[in-house]
Amino acid sequence: MDAIDIPALGISLFNGKPTLRVFSANATAVSVVLLSEQRTVLHELPLARTGDIWEVTSSVLVPGSYYALRVDGPRDFQHSFDPKRLYLDPYARHVENLGDNLHPFWVARVVRREEFDWGEHKHPHTPLRDTVIYEAHLKGLTKLAHFVPEELRGTYAGLAHPNVVAHLTNLGITAVELLPIQAFTSEKHLRGDELTNYWGYNTLGFFAPHAEYATEAARREGPEAIARELKSTVRALHEAGIEVLLDVVYNHTADEGIEGDPVLFRGIDEATYYRQDPGGNLVDVTGCGNSVDTSNIYVRRFVLDSLRYWTEEFGIDGFRFDLAVTLGRDTGHAFTPHHPLLHEIVHDPALRESKIIAEPWDVGVGGWQTGRFPQGWSEWNDEYRDRLRRFWVESFAHARVTGQHREAIGKLATAIAGSSSRFSDDRGPLASVNFVTAHDGFTLRDLVSYNVKHNLMNHELGRDGTDNNHSYNFGVEGETEDARILEFRRLTVRNLIGTLLISAGVPMLTAGDELSRTQHGNNNPYNQDNGEFGWIDWRLDEAQEQTILHTRRLIEIRRNHPVLRPEYYNHTTETLEDSTRFTWFDAFGRHMADWQWTTPASRSVQFIASALLSDGRTDQVLVIIHGVTDPAPFRLPQVDGVAGYRLLWDSAAYRVSEIDTDAMSVASPQQRMRLVGPSMRIYSVLDEH
Repeated sequence: MDAIDIPALGISLFNGKPTLRVFSANATAVSVVLLSEQRTVLHELPLARTGDIWEVTSSVLVPGSYYALRVDGPRDFQHSFDPKRLYLDPYARHVENLGDNLHPFWVARVVRREEFDWGEHKHPHTPLRDTVIYEAHLKGLTKLAHFVPEELRGTYAGLAHPNVVAHLTNLGITAVELLPIQAFTSEKHLRGDELTNYWGYNTLGFFAPHAEYATEAARREGPEAIARELKSTVRALHEAGIEVLLDVVYNHTADEGIEGDPVLFRGIDEATYYRQDPGGNLVDVTGCGNSVDTSNIYVRRFVLDSLRYWTEEFGIDGFRFDLAVTLGRDTGHAFTPHHPLLHEIVHDPALRESKIIAEPWDVGVGGWQTGRFPQGWSEWNDEYRDRLRRFWVESFAHARVTGQHREAIGKLATAIAGSSSRFSDDRGPLASVNFVTAHDGFTLRDLVSYNVKHNLMNHELGRDGTDNNHSYNFGVEGETEDARILEFRRLTVRNLIGTLLISAGVPMLTAGDELSRTQHGNNNPYNQDNGEFGWIDWRLDEAQEQTILHTRRLIEIRRNHPVLRPEYYNHTTETLEDSTRFTWFDAFGRHMADWQWTTPASRSVQFIASALLSDGRTDQVLVIIHGVTDPAPFRLPQVDGVAGYRLLWDSAAYRVSEIDTDAMSVASPQQRMRLVGPSMRIYSVLDEH
């Protein structure tokens, strides 16, 4: 059976009456239970079976009704049917807890379909090559934002506040990527420890907005008001030219493992929806207790239905898929880039214009697959992340101990040029989502302030969070008043942001990095819903303000120079349109010798990036990277047709205004200069005409 032959699941109108349809291949009986807010059973209606679809049409399924599913079936090594429990409709448009935080009682709620005025800006459709992503936690972004009215802080409406939108547009952000806003809950062990799943990677409502992110007024009014608030937020961002991407979790669900409290597929049809070994044990390649089995056509249909719904109903512009390797595992649980779901997502008519981004790993065997997703997908490039961290951060720790750097320039150069060693030519540099930090790991400030993670407040005895951070504290662990250390840290942050924003690929900033936010060394604050670790502190000192200005300037440079945003790789010596030719020079302006790429003794490089514009002009930028602390002589390269170089940005400048003072001065080819490192500079190239 093809996916298009499966009837609409969940609640829809049939001959003017609401009809509920549920898929279960292995159930023997399914009923829908309507409940009062006090959890009293009001009605229980049996569903009739046609094939593997169970269905009932009834006028009692009116908007506002609370309902759940009761499902019976075999109880053997493959199945966990329990008719004493109630389960969520996987297609529910709203989910609500009628219990308490420690003992939740999740039910679905019937939602009235409403039309929404999207205005003239439903989708900005920013080209991928022009995209700058800002990864943010919906609540944490504005919970402490003093420039947002108190009742809006930490809500959908808070994100849409004009002051927040102005910050994003002033920076030059084109897309906000939100950590999960599909309805989620906290795991059993967190609830027992009086903690919460702050990040939200524990989904139970794949068609339902997370209600707690709505304002109190919207929550009081009901599900329709919550949906309107989210749509209004998306509309406001669209009107500002900002796309909205969602971080989505289709690799596992809130059912957890066998020790969890089943609320979803475990009770509806575990053998169909979850990966199992031949003995019926759950195959866990996510580290979350269960793994969704996308080798089944009904499960793939479920994922596609959810994606279409968020695109068509809420105007979402794209998706980042958490642990996306799980989605591409076949019946033998091995990853294949030819998996039907991976291709169905990018070719679905409703999703064809969407930005599709993979987190290209999970925790199962063969779980690291960076560079192996099919055409149409972009991927978080963790190899890029590690190369920047090793060059600008970890190598200085090694040099402090041994007197010698560990990292040469070669791997950094490959990352800057678009990671062609990792991604195929037919996918090009836009397959790489470049980042230095993400929600998972150190913030940019903590990356240069801590040698090791400090996660004890997560209640996991320091076992959580990666130990492979490539970080360095530059002399003191954590906060310090030492001016020399502070300036070295700020300089390193500027070098990292600068490298990110001149690299070929799609750049992603983590919210708060532009203002040097700290999590006090916690590199896994997934359960820290508080101002100490989880929320962004917007009380800024001058140094933080300057970091914002540097970030803004760098994004502006990227926007003004298409050569920094190539769509294709250029392996030729010609200057072509939509691709960038990189010409590399050493510190003396000579073409790089082979040995210089691989020796840590040579960590200074210059390159001219060249691209042909559609009007026939050539766009060129010169970048200088000086990767050691010692001062060194540089000579600018002499290239045919180049008259000079105008300074656009210098990481060694504390204030952007210092760069502007010198910006009108033009350096000449072969001009000698003395650079103090570690630093980098960006120049526009002036031609002779």
